[in-house]
Amino acid sequence: MLVRITITLFLFAIGVLAQSKPFVSNVWVADNGDGTYKNPIIFADYSDPDVVRVGEDFFMTASSFNAAPGLPILHSKDLVNWRIVNHVFHEQYPSDVFAKPQHGGGVWAPSIRFHAGVYYIYYGDPDFGIYVTKAKDPSGEWSKPLLVRQAKGWIDPCPLWDDDGNAYLVHAFAGSRAGIKSVLVINKMSADGTRLLDDGVMVFDGHETDSTVEGPKFYKVGGYYYIFAPAGGVPTGWQLALRSKNIYGPYEKKIVLAQGKTAINGPHQGALIDTPTGEWWFIHFQDRGAYGRIVHLQPAIWKNGFL
Repeated sequence: MLVRITITLFLFAIGVLAQSKPFVSNVWVADNGDGTYKNPIIFADYSDPDVVRVGEDFFMTASSFNAAPGLPILHSKDLVNWRIVNHVFHEQYPSDVFAKPQHGGGVWAPSIRFHAGVYYIYYGDPDFGIYVTKAKDPSGEWSKPLLVRQAKGWIDPCPLWDDDGNAYLVHAFAGSRAGIKSVLVINKMSADGTRLLDDGVMVFDGHETDSTVEGPKFYKVGGYYYIFAPAGGVPTGWQLALRSKNIYGPYEKKIVLAQGKTAINGPHQGALIDTPTGEWWFIHFQDRGAYGRIVHLQPAIWKNGFL
């Protein structure tokens, strides 16, 4: 009996020692450990990522479609190493509809922003309209999503609070619901970000050269308004940068990211982000079929007011 107890304790001790070692994923590590990284930075399905920087902290969210918990929140200090810290909601709204699986519905292409001490996430539900949710702390409790505009097929919203206090929202359309696509519209919005104040102005029509333009992200840099938006479809598209001195245009256009001769198909929508040291980066996704929509990080350089 004594021998058996000793052997048991010895085996238990081995197990404890083995478990005490720090966990390192054997699947994929983007950080090379020497100040460099490799793409993708997240080899997992995070469709339509968007990122905001507040101080030295970066927060990412992504499409969660009909999944609950929904709207993941990831945190990073260096844009390469990310950790899930929260989900915005644990129940998809409207609850009665999402009590049953709604494949392809739910949260499409959210945008995350920080304004006047508050974090905002806007997302489009292609069947119900545009929602907003708010939080003081992205790792804490978020407000119940508020339907800002009930509309069929309005998707991919992104807000912009201008220097004069006016607020705006840019969005795209889902052809499967709205019957139209390949155009971008800007609406004026209430300062608190909870209401759209007009029917909007179409600022870009991509039918001739940039069909299926969608996923717009709104910025103001150096006195210019910028809309970053992918076109050409998820598997084979390219990334546009639109620029204007007037928020309603006309907008100049430039293709700033494309597959070229690389093996990275797409590339598709994402986030333009700066660092505390003044660097600029672009985070986007690549459709890898069964692997999902994985996340890439690219350095960005400004030339003559464009990337």
